[in-house]
Amino acid sequence: MQNEDFKVYGYRWVMLGVYMFICAVNQLLWITFAPITSDATQFYGVSDLKIGILSMCFMVVYLIVSIPASYFIDTYGIRAGVGVGVAFTGIFGLLRGLVPSSYTMILVSQIGIAIGQPFILNAITKVAARWFPIKERATASGLGTLAMYLGILIAMILTPFLVNWSGIDGMLTTYGVLSAVAAVAFFVLAKERPLTPPCHSYQEERALAIDGLKLIFRRKDFNWLMFIFFIGLGVFNAVTTWIENIVYPRGFSSEQAGITGGLMIIGGLLGAIVIPMLSDHYKRRIPFIIIALAGATISLAGIAFATEYWLLLVSGAAFGFFLLSSGPIGFQYGAEVTYPISEGTSNGFLLLMGQISGIAFIFGMDGFKSAATGSMTKPLILMIVLMVLSFLATLRLRESTFLSRQAEDKAN
Repeated sequence: MQNEDFKVYGYRWVMLGVYMFICAVNQLLWITFAPITSDATQFYGVSDLKIGILSMCFMVVYLIVSIPASYFIDTYGIRAGVGVGVAFTGIFGLLRGLVPSSYTMILVSQIGIAIGQPFILNAITKVAARWFPIKERATASGLGTLAMYLGILIAMILTPFLVNWSGIDGMLTTYGVLSAVAAVAFFVLAKERPLTPPCHSYQEERALAIDGLKLIFRRKDFNWLMFIFFIGLGVFNAVTTWIENIVYPRGFSSEQAGITGGLMIIGGLLGAIVIPMLSDHYKRRIPFIIIALAGATISLAGIAFATEYWLLLVSGAAFGFFLLSSGPIGFQYGAEVTYPISEGTSNGFLLLMGQISGIAFIFGMDGFKSAATGSMTKPLILMIVLMVLSFLATLRLRESTFLSRQAEDKAN
């Protein structure tokens, strides 16, 4: 297959596939305990907050490891950089299954997996840029991001069933074996780069992470994009973490909460496929980011106030579709408007914003919920206001010049 004067290889889909596999497993391990908070508190004899910490520790660790991880990826490449994250995921994912009854060892294992997370997630746009032509990169980034959502979806839906079938210890053992299989698959199948680049040199070569730090805050569009990710990804992390606590005070069961969370991710899966493909097809980024933030804001209001189950399900699915579809387009847009800053650096900063806000929003929702009823309506209203601000910020973004340069190259 030819893309203008450059050869692209079919193995790019194998590379993307094995990356998606380990990405999905890493996210599954992150959110394992969210849909079984009540069961986990009884099993380990700890509070809801301590179970929440098993997820929140990923955000704290990300703050520390993200920039070093981006530097490592940019310096040593995909196989070595992502490989570090794969090793941590495989080893500590398996350790969870070997010591499933100890809360302390589970927390240690979660921290180990969390150390590996930025080495994997920060490489989404790096994999797309290294293996895919510019006209396919939003799609490739979308599929990479889709893997994150797929891992969360599997955890939301499958975990409660595994716990009912084999208990928490059996569930952790199953996931431990899966993480080891994913790690082996990556090291066997992953390659650093194709034989020849799939694009022009100006679409591939990037500054290293340390150099990028000197430039990244000078890009106004990227600064607005970081603000958008700060709110959007933080809201998603908070809603995902507390989904059972959000809907329970309104009379919904834990099973209904799990299904709502599952539909949220299913909507995100569809959005991560459809919206980036449309963005690539029309060679535009900003209109689709605007649509995504508008739809996510409206549907978050549905989650906050729905008293009918069908409305909660529709709102959850729409929230996932719109908010999660903005992620891959935002990653690719960020990589384009920050050129020649490396993809790992731009991608890492966007995810870093979401981890910072995620920690704040998760603790904020727990701290500001109603002491009498446990209702989280008030903090959700505040999040809706923040989502409106993020929508307004999208109106300040300017379209990427990378796409227009591609059109000029094709015309010439």
